[in-house]
Amino acid sequence: MSAEPDGPEDRLRRFATIWSRAVFPVTSTSSTRPEFEELLLPLARLLSEALRARSFDADAGRTVGAALVEAHCTDPEALSRTLDCVDAYLVLYCGGDGDREDLRARSGRLQHAMAAGFAQALRERTLAEQEAVARAALEAQGVVAQALHATEARFRAVFEGAAIGIGIADLEGNVLQVNGALRRMFGLSEQALRGRRVKEWVHPDDAPQTWRLYDELVSGAREHYHLEKAFYRPDGTVLWTNLTVSLLRDADGDPQYQLALMEDTTERRLLNLRLRYEATHDALTGLPNRAFFFERLEKALGAGEGQRFGLCYLDLDGFKTVNDSLGHAAGDRLLVEVADRLQACATASGEMVARLGGDEFVALTTGPDTERTVDELAARIMNALLAPISVDGRELTVRGSIGIVEGPAGERSAAEVLRSADITMYRAKSAGGNRFELADPEADARAITRHGLTTALPTALDRGEFFIEYQPLVHLGDGSVRGAEALVRWLHPQHGVLSPDRFIPLAEHTGLIVPLGRWVLEQSVRQAREWRDRHGGEALGPLRINVNLSPCQLTHPGLVQDTVDILERTGVAPDALCLEVTESALIGADDDLLKPLRRLAEMGVDIALDDFGTGYSNLANLRRLPVSVLKLDRSFTQSMQQFPADPVDLKIVEGIVSLAHSLDLAVTVEGVETGAQAEQLRILGCDTAQGWYYARPGPPDRLHDLALVDATG
Repeated sequence: MSAEPDGPEDRLRRFATIWSRAVFPVTSTSSTRPEFEELLLPLARLLSEALRARSFDADAGRTVGAALVEAHCTDPEALSRTLDCVDAYLVLYCGGDGDREDLRARSGRLQHAMAAGFAQALRERTLAEQEAVARAALEAQGVVAQALHATEARFRAVFEGAAIGIGIADLEGNVLQVNGALRRMFGLSEQALRGRRVKEWVHPDDAPQTWRLYDELVSGAREHYHLEKAFYRPDGTVLWTNLTVSLLRDADGDPQYQLALMEDTTERRLLNLRLRYEATHDALTGLPNRAFFFERLEKALGAGEGQRFGLCYLDLDGFKTVNDSLGHAAGDRLLVEVADRLQACATASGEMVARLGGDEFVALTTGPDTERTVDELAARIMNALLAPISVDGRELTVRGSIGIVEGPAGERSAAEVLRSADITMYRAKSAGGNRFELADPEADARAITRHGLTTALPTALDRGEFFIEYQPLVHLGDGSVRGAEALVRWLHPQHGVLSPDRFIPLAEHTGLIVPLGRWVLEQSVRQAREWRDRHGGEALGPLRINVNLSPCQLTHPGLVQDTVDILERTGVAPDALCLEVTESALIGADDDLLKPLRRLAEMGVDIALDDFGTGYSNLANLRRLPVSVLKLDRSFTQSMQQFPADPVDLKIVEGIVSLAHSLDLAVTVEGVETGAQAEQLRILGCDTAQGWYYARPGPPDRLHDLALVDATG
């Protein structure tokens, strides 16, 4: 009987655990790691509720950012790790059954709000410390005229020892004294600073009220003011400060001096700008990203009566061919040039261009007359793509298909609008591409129906024509059965039993490999649970199940979520599952492709590199792949079926085993057919093996019997 899946509270706790493990090493706290996790748990709950709330409110993100500062997580690395953790795991563990696109958009906006709340809280904390220093300085000196001779030593200690810049000027604005911190901030000597006048420090970015507040202070109408101000340094760079200016009065209460306290916030400002930019812009093209676009689209859809919107959804035709033939670097340069051209098309008020990802771009126009302007915008985009683009000395002709959605604000959600645009774009692509189509509600409905049928399980799966055989994995040291590899078969009504090489390539080409792979994964994990339950896990020990992943599954966005759901539904621990990926699928893999594998590995799922040695990959790349097992291709061990074995093959296998073990990787060998071959592989240090010598692939009960015989002797 299957165990109940973890509830929302357990998933929330798991998210808080991962968060605390990431942030605790860079946090200045006397708490233990479990105590710190308890502190983060209500913050995780706040993020989870905001993620799934009917009406999105970014205040939750700002509250969490401020709470991190309150918990002494003030190191910028703590914020960076927090944002990375939220980006990777919040939707995964707290998203529930919500729309994944909408949840990821909300997660991005929450990250932006957290960064803003973090920066604001850090700023307020600094201001509080700043005011404390100011009070100490004033208490130490009192009125400057009296303090200079009553408490000179005490004032000088505070004045010169302060970490923030302090300057004193008369009411005419002549600088009288500056401390060392202020001199270092400006990079000027005391003589150079004391020769300046306050009103010489005008900067183009001064807030409108800056000099009005200054005039009010020196006239005695104001006691102090605080604002953010920029100053030019002698080398032309800009110094950003939190500036507090206070009026100092003499013993009779008459204004006499002005005291300025400056905190250098240049690095913090740059960090905030970088965080804001990275959260809202695409790293490759510099265009607004998906999160920023959804923010603008939701704002446009929430505009008042009489306002309309128009959206162009562009997908480049044949872009995959560019990547496959010229490489991803050339493809990236092509995308950058396309982005520049699109940016030049949307310069009017109310227009913007964004990159959703890959070769997909969107252009948005708003206003009362979008029925006309969106057609004009689409025409400008098509014209902008007419001229060839030069990449690596080649002139590439760029074509694109555009889906257009236009209508009044307030009638549809952002997700509905984008879905309609996506469907319409594919309609344009199906009509031959290099054109744009207008959205049609009836056509949208038909396409949505087709999409539902396409994503359903194939007919063969519905009819139960697929079945799974299991080939045992044997430990070479003691001969015990450690698990099995799941191998899918197709019992075709006309052609009998078909091996995977007959239908897997077809499933890959049609995209049906995704539902088929999901079915294989779920059936295999359920079988592992049945083996465990049948003998309580005592006689057999933990039997691990190995399941193959195709390249198409690797790029499917639901891979991680599907795996998590299956493990939780069946009650099987992640370390009982090993996912096998062919070496050729990971050659040259970028971080986007490796990211889901890393997430699964972090959860405890083993990743095996299948057919190792056939992909001609750089062995140094093993260090960056999230794998824990190498499956050595049978071509290296065929010669060991006879005696004596080929000495070259022996050396190669010995070297691969040594390399793998030095990287803490286990080695599994396929195609073991003789006892001599198995013994030779054991001597060479291989860990596990599979092949006809032990058993051919068969039904699950046969593996259970083999393992039971092995366990009972």
